[in-house]
Amino acid sequence: MHAAGSVTAVSLSRRCSRTACGRPAANTLTYVYADQTAVLGPLATYAEPHAYDLCELHSERLSAPRGWEVLRLAPDPRTQGPTTDDLLALADAVREAGRPAPAPVPLHSTDDPSRGAKRGHLRVLSSTD
Repeated sequence: MHAAGSVTAVSLSRRCSRTACGRPAANTLTYVYADQTAVLGPLATYAEPHAYDLCELHSERLSAPRGWEVLRLAPDPRTQGPTTDDLLALADAVREAGRPAPAPVPLHSTDDPSRGAKRGHLRVLSSTD
């Protein structure tokens, strides 16, 4: 029993749906009853109420009822974890965030207002010039 207002820890990783198995889920099992097919594929993005998440061990041992077919979908290797492009983009972002910001260029009071205000290497000209 928890006290009112207390928060319990929630596991962010999904676990195998098999009873008494606490291993992390690796694949998702769904059934297509009309075709008498069990489909075992990569772990679904979201937990679905009519699908079963299975660990590696239970995925390997999966068998279907007599007369049913088991369709095993291989995961796309390109979607497995971050790519080198992702890692390089992350490294570039971290590197950019660590660079000091350039110092602002002060507006010089000695600039001739009739010639426009000078800002760095640029000069703002009025429409009469």
